[in-house]
Amino acid sequence: MSAKNTIQVIISGKIYTLGGYESEDYLQRVAAYMNKKTQELSSLDGYQRMNPDLRSLLLNLNIADDYVKTRKRIEEMEEDLKNRDKEIYDLKQELITAQMKLENLEKEAAAARQKQSGHNNNYRK
Repeated sequence: MSAKNTIQVIISGKIYTLGGYESEDYLQRVAAYMNKKTQELSSLDGYQRMNPDLRSLLLNLNIADDYVKTRKRIEEMEEDLKNRDKEIYDLKQELITAQMKLENLEKEAAAARQKQSGHNNNYRK
């Protein structure tokens, strides 16, 4: 397990100490994300007039919305990846089958050539 990191960040103009086992860069990115979402909401009409609890709720809802949409995209991408993996597997199986058929046809052609050359040798005697 990696060491716990502690870092001071600024969120909404206030200094907070964040701690976790993630990198300091990650913790800074989390704080930057929070600031970005807060700035987005601050640009809405009436946001500053809302009481702090309502602003906090709105921020949480927006973050939850981002999370749910991201999870949905991940699930769709995972499903797409699974389908592509199956398609690749099926194509590999088709290739193996085609290679086996080709090998059999090459053996049959070689046997036919061998037989044909044997017949030609019988006529020359």
